[in-house]
Amino acid sequence: MMAERLLSVRDLHVSYGKVEALYGTSLNVDRGTIVSVIGPNGAGKSTLLNALMGVLPSRGTVEFCGNDMGGVSIESRVAKGLCLVPETRELFAQMTVEDNLELGAFTRYRRGDKNIRKTLEMVYSLFTRLEQRRTQFAGSLSGGERQMLALGRALMSQPTLLMLDEPSLGLAPLIVKEILHTISDLRSTGVSILLIEQNARAALQISDYGYVLENGEIALEGLSSQLANNPRVIESYLGIGGGEGS
Repeated sequence: MMAERLLSVRDLHVSYGKVEALYGTSLNVDRGTIVSVIGPNGAGKSTLLNALMGVLPSRGTVEFCGNDMGGVSIESRVAKGLCLVPETRELFAQMTVEDNLELGAFTRYRRGDKNIRKTLEMVYSLFTRLEQRRTQFAGSLSGGERQMLALGRALMSQPTLLMLDEPSLGLAPLIVKEILHTISDLRSTGVSILLIEQNARAALQISDYGYVLENGEIALEGLSSQLANNPRVIESYLGIGGGEGS
């Protein structure tokens, strides 16, 4: 049975002034899959996600669930099921964990969705530490807990496609393992994932398909298991220090 195409990106160009950051990037995400994009610092990985979310202007074609996203606002993209967890996490430090989570369901509140509490319970079942700390201010959480909160808040919008920008950045190795295990488990909730990750080894372990982005262009692509065994990928990203994006 043919997989259902969820996201189709064709010939995407993004510029900062006269400097082009992405050159004709094309990629796909099928429903029910995890797709990773790996590459060195400055390759354009975060730029890619920000363009797909509508934060940055771009040229090219972005189709999500069969709909052209050209000219679609950020809020409308969220309402259609597209959600980005940025590298900075952008939590409200002076608000409680639960208030941060409920803010993630803002577009659902506006359309009168009655199942928000059920989603909150699902998030708490995924991240038991968030439930234990639900009345604490977000600013008092550890780095790993803040990343869990950022993921949980994104899930509150009931995304069809969750885009994650460097979810392991700055976290201790044990916490990284826990976060990436949770991301892998998210597939069981029906969420598809586009993962930008500096830790190439971990990204390829949990994803189905992968792209290597270098200097604003897709240099390699293939099944994650094949990329993990590709000599060029091993030398550049999986060797000594490769997991740190060297």
